Amino acid sequence: MTTAYDTPVVLDRREGPYGEVVLRRHGELLQIIANGCFLMDTSDGRSERLLVDAAYAALDGRPRPDVLIGGLGVGFSLAHAAGDPRWGRITVVEREPAIVEWHLSGPLSELSASALADPRTDILKTELVAFVNETCDTFDVLCLDIDNGPGWTVTDSNDHLYSPAGLASCARVLRPGGVLAVWSAQPSPEFERTLWNAGFQQVRTEEIPVARGVPDVVHLAVRPG
Repeated sequence: MTTAYDTPVVLDRREGPYGEVVLRRHGELLQIIANGCFLMDTSDGRSERLLVDAAYAALDGRPRPDVLIGGLGVGFSLAHAAGDPRWGRITVVEREPAIVEWHLSGPLSELSASALADPRTDILKTELVAFVNETCDTFDVLCLDIDNGPGWTVTDSNDHLYSPAGLASCARVLRPGGVLAVWSAQPSPEFERTLWNAGFQQVRTEEIPVARGVPDVVHLAVRPG
């Protein structure tokens, strides 16, 4: 069990295309740190599972929907989607080569090995903003978990994704009636308004209870169709 007295141990440190990314072990937990900012760890995964489940529940009952997951992280969202036979294709976009390697042949493989072996799974080593702007592919669901929220991005370049123009690109890769689900470390009424103004419908926010402080949330919105 991890205690306050455990000292984090750095397992790997890389200089990636967007700055420094670190994988460290803190007791039993694995943690990802980007440019000194804590991103996520393996302590729970409840919010990542809700991200996937809430998006599926918001769909219109179509069979075998295809999901695009923005951000591999510690692999909770991927593993949860791959554990559900109702999903069709499961495509994950991850821009940090080190994170992909930690899953393929490093310590994070213990969480994602079976999901990566699933024939439905495809990992794309690219930047999400560029992908949604350039791809000709479309999906039924887009789950975004690449930042700590619309107002707390890991890099400045991600800010565009939560703007009206960026959300238009997200809508472009969604099929009619498709669902956009965005994880955030705190609620954002301003982002809800931006979703409405970008043309999404059925905009709502689901809270994820936490032990203390402001709850994590999943913002949900549907592309008209």
